[in-house]
Amino acid sequence: ASGSGKSTLADDIAERLGEENCYVLQQDAYYIDHSDISFEERCKLNYDRPDMFDHSLLLEDVMELKAGRPVTRKCYDFKNHCRADRTEELVLPRKVMILEGIHCFYDGRLLKQMDMKLYMDVDPDICLLRRIRRDILERGRDIEEIGKRYENDVKPMFDQYIRGYVKDADVIVNGGGKNSAIAAMIVGYVQDSM
Repeated sequence: ASGSGKSTLADDIAERLGEENCYVLQQDAYYIDHSDISFEERCKLNYDRPDMFDHSLLLEDVMELKAGRPVTRKCYDFKNHCRADRTEELVLPRKVMILEGIHCFYDGRLLKQMDMKLYMDVDPDICLLRRIRRDILERGRDIEEIGKRYENDVKPMFDQYIRGYVKDADVIVNGGGKNSAIAAMIVGYVQDSM
């Protein structure tokens, strides 16, 4: 779920494996660009729907990286709700790629490319509190907007899609991303496989 600690765990694992060996690819960078519509209209979109992501572009980049070829860095501007790719920056292939995002298990083509799949199982109240903190501090949103988005977008999409992704997971992580035991176990497994 949004706010479950996916980024925290992914960053912890990547740091333990070392920058020269591992890269975190964030699905959030692959939101479909809607800069062709007004900012007001972009603010009304439900960004928690799976069809808001460019799954084909993400798959293309994953395949390129797996083939040993660099890709341009994809980015998203959450304050303006539009893509902000850094075409001058390259993401270089690494031995380990961590793909992190709420709908990473949605596209079966991408799911087939994954060697290990983790699902974060965290109490929804904790996720909401983390989301409030993040959206205020990092994305410049107010509490009214956060509450409205949670009620209209986040919670319904979690119930409709994200909750069911648990069936695709190899490992279920309870309690969130600040879990050094899980991070150490994953790192050990990955290092044994390298």
